[in-house]
Amino acid sequence: MYVQLIVFIIYFEGFVNYACAYRAKFFKTHLPTNTASKGLFHLQHKTTLAPAAQPLSPGYKWLALSNTTLGILMAALNSNIILIALPAIFRGLHVDPMQASNVPYMLWMLMGYTVVTATLLVSFGRISDIYGRVRLYNLGFAVFAVTSVLLFLAPGKGTAGVQQLIILRLLQGVGAGFLFSNSTAIITDAFASHQRGMAMGINQIAGIGGSLIGLIVGGLLADIDWKLVFLVSVPAGLFGTVWAYLKLKETTQPDRSQKIDWAGNITFAVGLTVLLLALTYGIMPYGSDKMGWRNPLVIVGCLIGILLLISFVIVELRIKNPMFHLRLFRIRAFSCGCISLFLSSVARGGLQFMLIIWLQGIWLPLHGYSFASTPLWSGIYMLPMMAGFFAMGPLSGMLSDRFGARWFSTGGMILTVVGFVLLTFLPANFSYGIFFVLLLILGFGMGMFSAPNTTAIMNAVPANQRGASAGMRSTLQNTGIALSMTLYFSIILIGMVHQLPPILSQGLIAQGVPVASAVKISQLPPTVALFSAFLGYNPMSHLVPASVLSALPAASRATLLGTRFFPLTIAPAVMSSLRLAFYMSAAMSAIAAVASFLRGGRYVYGEDNDQEA
Repeated sequence: MYVQLIVFIIYFEGFVNYACAYRAKFFKTHLPTNTASKGLFHLQHKTTLAPAAQPLSPGYKWLALSNTTLGILMAALNSNIILIALPAIFRGLHVDPMQASNVPYMLWMLMGYTVVTATLLVSFGRISDIYGRVRLYNLGFAVFAVTSVLLFLAPGKGTAGVQQLIILRLLQGVGAGFLFSNSTAIITDAFASHQRGMAMGINQIAGIGGSLIGLIVGGLLADIDWKLVFLVSVPAGLFGTVWAYLKLKETTQPDRSQKIDWAGNITFAVGLTVLLLALTYGIMPYGSDKMGWRNPLVIVGCLIGILLLISFVIVELRIKNPMFHLRLFRIRAFSCGCISLFLSSVARGGLQFMLIIWLQGIWLPLHGYSFASTPLWSGIYMLPMMAGFFAMGPLSGMLSDRFGARWFSTGGMILTVVGFVLLTFLPANFSYGIFFVLLLILGFGMGMFSAPNTTAIMNAVPANQRGASAGMRSTLQNTGIALSMTLYFSIILIGMVHQLPPILSQGLIAQGVPVASAVKISQLPPTVALFSAFLGYNPMSHLVPASVLSALPAASRATLLGTRFFPLTIAPAVMSSLRLAFYMSAAMSAIAAVASFLRGGRYVYGEDNDQEA
């Protein structure tokens, strides 16, 4: 599966590039030939509004915002919709995800969509600059809609059925890549610079809100029928596809004088894919090791991924028509915005998963919730963070149109630092009222940062580079999230590897489990316990063999399988790791605040010239 995904990305990207290049033969409208050789920053003034048979209506910008917001909502919702629904999906396919041979399938279901989306965004954004953002955005909506239908209709059962869903989810991630890489560019094209912050705020609500709504929607629909998790995207996908095809228009002239940078596309997509997959497999057990960091495939994958990304930088600096103009990083507003975005994504990307583990593995069971019900309730209890984001996203975006992004994005990161630090003071069994307030603070901080920062990044680049720049922005964000998940899972697993065995073995022995069996159980990889809690299974029913449970007195068996033994056992190890993760997130958020502050005042490329390279 590891190699298959890499081949899939290369093949599909090559197919899209070839199809776009073939189609371009039928379009003879080019930029003047002398503009292609004048350099990056001379192209901007040549890529103005495309000639049209009739002028755009005053309401077009709202139509563009509405459609792109729907697209981002669907793409973001599907990134998380299966998290809570996974147990129902595996039960429906008659597959036990906690069997050692099936754990990779579970990992692919969780991470495949995000990995594919993250690795293709810059390539798709650059292709869109060349052949038309709206055209490829429409293609993305169509791919997303078709794969949603196929996911609902997938006939397979057992591991073959899981493999079908994984492949279709990867294809759905390709469609989402087109949506993510073009939505912010289309909005930037449609809105004047003094209105983009407000528009980005609304669009960003769909992105962040969709990821949180997906948790709840997935849990609710999975209780009825697991296939409804995939069906929910079909009506919006089909409607959005037709709507985008009929109503969206190219508002800027595609730069068809540029050629596809095959070397840059391949080194970036393959390098980032290999690196993310290697990091993901690093948290899986390998042989007798409880984590996979000594797995040769993980080591080689990390080295190859890093070398390919270094090669990408070298290629982009030397090639005539690069996939992404690295000289854009000479623009302070762009580079500082990207740095703060990446750091904030790493800081908060794993937050959702860490809070889910905290809620599902410890807090909810201690408050009487069955393990099976914890996935849905964890999503419900995290709603205050979404409410905070919804409240601040559009407001801060609107205000940044007038006053610039600097103070809002910097203030948002400072507020996020406060939220992370305060989380470290909470005990394992906290009072929800305090937790509610901290989630609001984090939501406010993320909302204050997101829209102004995105607007500042898009304002800072030439019009003919908005697709690639939007792809780079989304790539930094999604890659930061993926790295964050790997980093924080590793922190928790390392903490459990060192602290959990003696506590677990003592607890098992106290309940009558034979010493040899207790020691053996305590030495099992902690991923089994974490993934069990994450999926809503009773972890002890997977850790303790049925033969050992059946030999215990009824009272001891009830204690082990109850809702208090496992949470109280893992709490010391998990909380020490969580506090370390929160401190790290606070530190990265603080650095992001400094980077955001250094961006300077409000800057729009073409209107202000003090930050140009």
